[in-house]
Amino acid sequence: MFTGIDEVDWASLGHAHGPAGDVPGLLRGLASPDPVEREVALDGMYGTVHHQGDVYDSTLACIPFLLELVARPEVRDRGCVVELLTSIGGIDLGGDDELDELDPEDEEFEDAANYAMAAAAVAAGADVFLALVGDADREVRLAAPGALASLHRDPARVLVLLRERLTTETDTEVRLALVEAVGRIALRYESLRDEIADWLGWLTDAAQDPALRLAALAQLARCAPARLPRDVVVTVTDLLDQLREAPGRRGGRAAPLGGLEDLAAVAGRPDLTDLAVLAELTELPDAPPDLPDAAEPRPGSPILVGRLRELREEQRAGRGSAWADDLLRTLHSALDDRVADRIALVTAQLRSPDRDQRADAVWMCGGLVRTWRGAYDEVVRLVGAQLDDPEPRLREAATGWLEGLFEVARPAADALAARVAADPVPWAPERTGCRTGTGGALLALTRTGDARAVPALARALEQPGLDGRLGYAITHLGEAAAPLVPALRRRLGALPLDERLGEEAGPLLVALARPGASEALPEVLRVLRGAPAFRREWVMEASLRALAAFGPLAAGAAGDLRALLDDRSVAVATSAARALWAVEGDAGAVLPRLRGLLLAPDAADRRGAAWAVGAMGRAAGTAVPELRACLAAPGVWLRVDAAVALCRVTGEVREAGPVLVGTWKENRHTRVEIAGCLAELGYVPAEAAPLLRAELARARRHNVSEGTSGAHDVHHDEKLLALCRRALGHR
Repeated sequence: MFTGIDEVDWASLGHAHGPAGDVPGLLRGLASPDPVEREVALDGMYGTVHHQGDVYDSTLACIPFLLELVARPEVRDRGCVVELLTSIGGIDLGGDDELDELDPEDEEFEDAANYAMAAAAVAAGADVFLALVGDADREVRLAAPGALASLHRDPARVLVLLRERLTTETDTEVRLALVEAVGRIALRYESLRDEIADWLGWLTDAAQDPALRLAALAQLARCAPARLPRDVVVTVTDLLDQLREAPGRRGGRAAPLGGLEDLAAVAGRPDLTDLAVLAELTELPDAPPDLPDAAEPRPGSPILVGRLRELREEQRAGRGSAWADDLLRTLHSALDDRVADRIALVTAQLRSPDRDQRADAVWMCGGLVRTWRGAYDEVVRLVGAQLDDPEPRLREAATGWLEGLFEVARPAADALAARVAADPVPWAPERTGCRTGTGGALLALTRTGDARAVPALARALEQPGLDGRLGYAITHLGEAAAPLVPALRRRLGALPLDERLGEEAGPLLVALARPGASEALPEVLRVLRGAPAFRREWVMEASLRALAAFGPLAAGAAGDLRALLDDRSVAVATSAARALWAVEGDAGAVLPRLRGLLLAPDAADRRGAAWAVGAMGRAAGTAVPELRACLAAPGVWLRVDAAVALCRVTGEVREAGPVLVGTWKENRHTRVEIAGCLAELGYVPAEAAPLLRAELARARRHNVSEGTSGAHDVHHDEKLLALCRRALGHR
């Protein structure tokens, strides 16, 4: 092995951490008889030559030696090396012309060129994977199908091989890997997609093994969703019941597919009529093969790759068919916008007597509800039912999901209230893992606006530490939060006026920013007057918002507010003007300052002034010229804020309408504010009505972004829908 490895000038090559002189040692370590050395070497490969998926010149130099390693049956842990090669060679550049579009002098050109050369080099040697589908090592057989589907240049040949192997393979998870690889070929090669869809459709009916049928359904959903049976949810639920009664057997004999005709069909070889050939295909061993690493313990080392493997094994420990969850995730993802089917599927999972299946269903609910609008009342109720489960991880998963739903979690309010009442310290986390924060049930209940959260919140406010999210959530209780005002006052009044004030006072000030909390005026004024330099602006703005909410009952603060109109911070001055108007109602005292700020060079300052002017309504009529000038600003948010303010000041939408319509289309994140304005006016212009109706008809949430999500996304989208209905008169 490793012929020519010393002839490579490794020191002249590079990887993520500098010169690649250490790479020969890593390659040799992959072939070591010592499992610890192999794990260290694999971890090193991922940390250097393939760091975070990157490909370097040293990575390219490794490929021939890695291909040589996987071809040697005496080398252990070759499945990991197959996975490494698949990752190195399987990066999709997103089109054949990508290199042509890049500047050769650009750093991105070198990266793209390395990816392209890696893909070509691994594909050129991909024949080595053909023999591995029947390897004695189960881990190799698990990895080989995916490598072939992703890397081999003859997909038709690979397709025949994978189908044939399925007729003789006995390990359940390997069989599923074979089916998944076939589905991957269908996604990559349109010319084979119909043939594969036919085969997958046949397999969903013909296979006796429920795991195989479920795998076929999942892949059919990915490559040909229109071919799914109408009763897909009923079918999947039935298969899950069968799996629960007869869990998958790791490495054991799989159920036969059927008669000779079925075997010929599953192999994709209708010409297989020779009994001798079929006998060879159906020759199943009475026991699993003697795997090279069957009795070899995993090293107890803190290696990253090893730890990831241990975590995966811990997660699956005791779950006879944990792979079924992977198939269900694939199916959920492939069903995509078939929301009704996905709701029905997750509902069936949540009703399962299998705790692990219910836990996985809770996990799947996250992406479903965060991305798609739908009728989720029953799903929410069933997730709430998990709060009674004795398994703390399931309870934590359920509360963690419910706390992000706000009003959508109301069908689970009874379960949340019961959980809060039964917990002596409902504001504390269960601490089943490393997650920290407040008790999810109390936070979720508070965010639904349910008054049953108040007693526990009152106790939480007396504790030494308070999760700020609870304070911010109190606003959702509305008038029901009135009993909490004394506790909020005590806590706010006891805070030291130091650099921690912003973090600790913010949630309390937000909770007190309501008309019925004006008795907290002394505590709010103390914070306003004593705000430290650190985060001063944020503390003062929060205090001023509370004073504005108190209205005329905060008359004792008028002197402070007048003094702040000329504050060095424009944000503070704007908030002071808004509060002074709310307290005294004297437009002449604040409009000159606000009109000047509407002409300020900074867009953020102009936005703040527009917000304050809009809050004054018809009394701010003299500021209309300045608001009109803002409608032509380059920044979309300034245009929106000015248009909304103009509507509130003039009481009509004629001038601002074109701006509102244009920004609605330009930036989807402006829609909540625009819909709120139209709902407040009680009038929707003709050009805006179709936009609101289209929003209500849309299945996908308006604020979904690939790869990112916010804790308030669902709440904001539900608010948008409610405002659209209100604006259109759909009470």
